[in-house]
Order: sequence, then structure tokens, then C-alpha cells
Amino acid sequence: MRRSARHLRRGVTLIEIMVAIGIMTLVASITYGAFDAMSRTKKSVDESGERFHQGRSALARITREVQAAFLSLHRPLANPGLQVSQTVFRGTDGGKFDRLDFTSFSHRRLGFSARESDQNELSYFVTTNPETGEDVIARRESTVIDMNPESGGTVQVMAEGVVRFELSYLDPVLGEWVDTWDSTQPTGQFERLPLQVRIEIELTSRGRGAPYVFVTKAPVMMRAPLTFGIPQ
Repeated sequence: MRRSARHLRRGVTLIEIMVAIGIMTLVASITYGAFDAMSRTKKSVDESGERFHQGRSALARITREVQAAFLSLHRPLANPGLQVSQTVFRGTDGGKFDRLDFTSFSHRRLGFSARESDQNELSYFVTTNPETGEDVIARRESTVIDMNPESGGTVQVMAEGVVRFELSYLDPVLGEWVDTWDSTQPTGQFERLPLQVRIEIELTSRGRGAPYVFVTKAPVMMRAPLTFGIPQ
């Protein structure tokens, strides 16, 4: 009985404490690793979902605005020096990264008392984000149509991680797709609009998966330049 009582009163040895601490450390390490892996997986899924959303949104907006593209023949023919605005539809082939500058009836007024019409001057192009080093699709909009269709207004990023941004145009005269379009040059498609614009966007998935590819064809609703009040 005395031996049993002494045995019950015996304390925990240093080796037992070290073993218990080791087991607790191992369990904590495994638990932390599991939560860290779950956190990284969730972050990757969220980033991939955001990239996919950017691509879909950019494609939808470009499509809507291209559909409302227009040209106008209204200009001071008697004195060209008085001309202060020019409507254009100009697509530039840049290899993997194309550019499109055009005028459209797609502006949306955000202010109730804003003195703005639905006309705007738009540009879509690829540039590099200096903070992240990624290529992005940028959208430039000016509510004032002037003589320079490539500058002015405000610029916003539409999609990040761009791998490819290619545009092609269905020529109603040739009946085939072409890589460039210029409504301002007699040697181009002078004062003409394409029947359709093919839009291709490819974005990285921010993960190990395949890039996201978005493709559509946007019909140009207005086929001929505006001629209201111009003698025929």
C-alpha cells in the first residue's frame, strides 16, 4: 500500500514533458499547415474568379459600345479649317495587342444634371501596370469628340493579366475579315464601318490552370455615316 501511494504521488519526469511538448508542436504544425493550405487555395480561387469576371465584363462592354459605333459626314466643307471634331473608326494591328479608337453612341450619364449627350470618343488598348508589371486592357473615354481620337478623357483598367487582345473586322465590300480598319484614310476603309468586329481576349488564370479565353463577334448596327441635313 505504501509503494502504491508513493507511485501515485510521483511527478511527471522531464522526458515525459518534452515528449508531450513535441506531440503538441507536431499537432499544431499539422493544423497550421492545413489551415494555411486552405487559405492559399481560397485566395487562388477568389483571384481566378475575379480574373474570369474581369474578362467577361470587358468583353460585354466592348461589344455593347462597338455595336453603337457611328460615323458622321457633318463637317464644314466650305472651310475645312473650321472643323473641330472628327468621327472615326480606326483599328490598329499590334500583333498580340491590338488597338481600337472609335466614336460611339454608348455614353451613359452618371449625373442627373450632367450636360452630356450619348456621344463619346472611345479607345481600347493594352498597356502595362507600373505597380504590378502586368499587361492590362485599358479603356479611354472622352465625352468630347475632337480632332484627336487617341487622347483626352479618362482611362480605366478593364482587365488584368492580358496575354492576347486581338481584333478583326468584317469588310462588307470584300466579304472577308481584315486585321486593320481606318475610316479616315482614302487608302483604307474611307467613311465606312465594318459589318462585325471579332473580339478575342486571353487572360492568365493567376494559377496553374489554362488561361481564360473569351471570343465574340459584335455587329455594328449603324452601317452608313450620318447625313442628316446634308444635301444629296
